[in-house]
Amino acid sequence: MTDPVSRAEQSAPEPTARAAAGSAKAPPQRPPLHNPNTAPVLTKLTPPFSVRVSELCWILSFFAGGFAVVYFFVIRKEQLPLISDAVRTVDATRSDQTYSTASDIIFWSVFGVMVAMLLLQITLLVSFMARRPQMRWWQLLTWVVQVATLAVSLDIALTGERAAPLRLILAAQCGLVLLALLASVMPKALAWSARQHDVVRQQVDARAAR
Repeated sequence: MTDPVSRAEQSAPEPTARAAAGSAKAPPQRPPLHNPNTAPVLTKLTPPFSVRVSELCWILSFFAGGFAVVYFFVIRKEQLPLISDAVRTVDATRSDQTYSTASDIIFWSVFGVMVAMLLLQITLLVSFMARRPQMRWWQLLTWVVQVATLAVSLDIALTGERAAPLRLILAAQCGLVLLALLASVMPKALAWSARQHDVVRQQVDARAAR
């Protein structure tokens, strides 16, 4: 039979072997410095290139429209007799006062539409850059009104040599607005508008945490 003392001596080195095996294990990994489950944060990212092109074209059209409004007001005295003559060709049986009143009404109507469209387009651009929905349709409507006003005014309110530069400026304004509308319907511009808000995951830099 085996002596109990000898069995105790044989089993004694086992805890030492286990301790040596435990000490040979690799140290635990360090916890990550960034939390992948951080809360989303609203931010303002740079708009895509097509949106910036659209914004630039709108701004250029505003300069053209503002210059056209000022120039049209400056040549008002020269344009009123020409507008009266255009009205007289339609019906020559009226009095001179009627033609004078009609020319004033036509001039200020065209002038008012130009100013109203300019102010409305500025407001719509601000809303478009804020990514309000359905802004492109309203901007398209203002372009249609501008083109219609220009077409109607060519033979009535924009006649004469002094109005020749004004016709070119108004045509350039309509062209810039059309370019702005085309740039705003590019795929990236549509995705930017549909997103409405820029959301990113907040990441804390380790150096900033120190």
